[in-house]
Amino acid sequence: MEKRYNSLSEFYPYYLSEHMNPTCRKLHFIGTALLFLILGYALFTGKLIYLLLIPVVGYGFAWVGHFFFEKNKPATFKYPFYSLASDFILFFDLLKGKEKFNP
Repeated sequence: MEKRYNSLSEFYPYYLSEHMNPTCRKLHFIGTALLFLILGYALFTGKLIYLLLIPVVGYGFAWVGHFFFEKNKPATFKYPFYSLASDFILFFDLLKGKEKFNP
């Protein structure tokens, strides 16, 4: 029987366990950083069409990390909201040095 997660705080340790590969973490970080850059550019310039790139860039980098380096299935498919929130938590934790690229 597969474990069900009922809160983000319960899910996040599982999320981290699925992101142990340093290259996967770096790809997640790059994808999320690009997401913020695209968001900022689109809002600053008023070229909102660029917002369509956000899921492609965000998920594209992450999924390459999972399929080719981590060799697992992204949690996005079962826990889309917890997974998205965890992506942002990991991004800022990496930025602050609270998490490492090489766990």
